[in-house]
Amino acid sequence: MKFKLSLLLPFFAMVLVMTSFFGTAEQSKTESSTNGRNEVATLAGGCFWCTESDLEKLPGVIDVVSGYAGGQVKNPTYKQVSSGKTEHIEVIQVTFDPEKVTYEQVLDQFFRHIDPTDDKGSFVDRGPQYRPAIFYHSDTQKQIATQFMADIEKLGVFNKPLKTELRPFQSFWLAEDYHQDYYKRNSVRYKYYRYSSGRDSYLDDIFGSDRKSNPVTLRQMIDEQALLSHGKTYIKPSDKQLRQTLTQMQYYVTQEDGTERAFKNEFWDNKAEGIYVDVITGEPLFSSTDKYRSGTGWPSFTKPINDAFVVTQTDYKMVYPRTEVRSRFGDSHLGHVFKDGPEPTGLRYCMNSAAMRFIAKEELNNEGYEEYMSLFNE
Repeated sequence: MKFKLSLLLPFFAMVLVMTSFFGTAEQSKTESSTNGRNEVATLAGGCFWCTESDLEKLPGVIDVVSGYAGGQVKNPTYKQVSSGKTEHIEVIQVTFDPEKVTYEQVLDQFFRHIDPTDDKGSFVDRGPQYRPAIFYHSDTQKQIATQFMADIEKLGVFNKPLKTELRPFQSFWLAEDYHQDYYKRNSVRYKYYRYSSGRDSYLDDIFGSDRKSNPVTLRQMIDEQALLSHGKTYIKPSDKQLRQTLTQMQYYVTQEDGTERAFKNEFWDNKAEGIYVDVITGEPLFSSTDKYRSGTGWPSFTKPINDAFVVTQTDYKMVYPRTEVRSRFGDSHLGHVFKDGPEPTGLRYCMNSAAMRFIAKEELNNEGYEEYMSLFNE
């Protein structure tokens, strides 16, 4: 069947415009190692029988294997590592699908099942070969782990300073076959060891005895703490009120997950100093200090003002999955975040102007956002 080129030109034009906002096809392949490319995390949290068991329970994790990392001895044996003389640490390598679970979520599961404050061992297992560590595979993993550990430290849930090492990954040696899936192959001995080790009693003390039936992530705790310290509440009006107060475009974008036109929106080229808040609730979202000209025709930022006010979720409305960004309390559709932004985050929060209201630096005090004046005094 033959087609006239003139009939296809409108389609090509539409694709060119849309890829600026949604990311190109090539970007979608490399954005977060998607389309069949999984990611790997290498983590040390004491006995690898236990950490392997705990990480395999996380949805989105494809496989977990036990092994050794951190030392100079090639292909070490368990006997050599357990002697504490090889500089190796017992670790697990976690293979996960970044479309289903993020690296931070893997770390969240990891930290909620270890003692990250003990650098002399892990529960009954003593010695440097059992100390906690994260071996990062990329600068992005290093950055995520650094920020997440800083957030955990500020949260104070472990009651002691973190002693978890953050080290560049160099090599991984697979442990002997009998160590793999030990909790499945030797369930009775494993349960006895785990109970006797004190791991679960420690975790119950930290996270509560209902931590398995009613799990709360560290990220949820961090966000809740941030909201409590903020001291403000944000309430979403009824749909009837929204239809009366929002413009047609604002309603379309925030309530119907719409997208405004590139270069034809209010803030794409706004260079004034100030912050951007949710147009409905007033939740603080982004700052001009993190805004940059992405060339897409939409306002773009490297990070939110406070992660507690934004929620991300996978969006399957296009051919390939994207990460949608919404406000926490207003549940407004804001835009999407892509991994093709500049340093220091490498992220591009590509937002709709219609979903936000701009408050100039000079008006922050009058509008009740005086705490953000510090962003412009640094």
